[in-house]
Amino acid sequence: MSQMSSMPRSFVFYIVPEFTMLAFTSAIEALRLANAVLGRDVYSWRVVSADGHPVRASCGLTITPDHDIATERAWLLSDRRPSMVVVCSGWNVERHANRTAAAWLRESRKRNIEIAGVCTGAYLLADAQLLENRRCTIHWENLPVFAERFPNVDVHTGLIESDNGIHSCAGGAACFDMMMHLIGRDHGPKLVSAVMDQAMVDRIRAPSERQRLPLTVKLNSLNPKILKAIELMEEHLADRLPMEEIASAVCLSRRQVERLFQTELETSPSRYYLQLRLERARLLVTQSAMQIVEIAVACGFVSASHFSKCYRQYHGISPQETRDQRQPSAQMPALTKGDKAADFLQLVTDNEAVRHVA
Repeated sequence: MSQMSSMPRSFVFYIVPEFTMLAFTSAIEALRLANAVLGRDVYSWRVVSADGHPVRASCGLTITPDHDIATERAWLLSDRRPSMVVVCSGWNVERHANRTAAAWLRESRKRNIEIAGVCTGAYLLADAQLLENRRCTIHWENLPVFAERFPNVDVHTGLIESDNGIHSCAGGAACFDMMMHLIGRDHGPKLVSAVMDQAMVDRIRAPSERQRLPLTVKLNSLNPKILKAIELMEEHLADRLPMEEIASAVCLSRRQVERLFQTELETSPSRYYLQLRLERARLLVTQSAMQIVEIAVACGFVSASHFSKCYRQYHGISPQETRDQRQPSAQMPALTKGDKAADFLQLVTDNEAVRHVA
């Protein structure tokens, strides 16, 4: 139990338009349950918006804040300064960057107030220049655009990251996990266990657990060596690693890696690698303003025309047509035997051009 547990801790939740309600309420409920279990208020919280006006969440519900950022900035010099500021955002986060909010966040951190970003909150922290050369995480759907927009930020695919007083989590239920880790730091594992009982949660996930596996593969069904190989692929989408290097990194031969992928994922490593690139490309097309040629390079293709051709063959639509339709929530087709995507990937794999694409 840390020394800070002897004093009540206060949280400020900064909500921006289109924030994710699940992430916001998960964090607050964790604090409320901790108070309830202990029978006293060891945590308090208040909600702020940029201008103090009500804010509409992505689900359509509206939250009325306690006050605005200007009030919070004034309180930084008083005994009402918070222990932590939690930035809650969600859809279209790039539209909601606010200079006043960024200045307040920087000033808060300079005064040793911890900062957290939930769901896509890391985007606003990076925009405020708080994540330069720091580890963070962000919701998987926003990660490709985030990585391109902030190349000096060390972004990861885990659920939770903490780096020198700045925390981030991927959103949704992961916010509850993050708060449980913070509560455990303050008050120890017994309180965490009691809160879990109240919330009917069977376990708290480790910060390093992956948010998801691409292509809807279940984590507990994968051989750890395949998981490591996939992680290497994800980290090198623009600069493709030779399959021999991937195999060496997981202490297997190339043939063994091929056999494991075929057994557990019903595809070859090169086809899987290609699909990862096309998944990343779709996210960049729908969620960024990057030019098509820039997306091609970011996804490891040798030219925009080659990229567009492969993209159209796989998705049945060109990158530009995808962008025009603006359907960022559309899911990638699953890779299964006999479907159109699998047929295309098999065709590319059998073709000599795969050396330039995958």
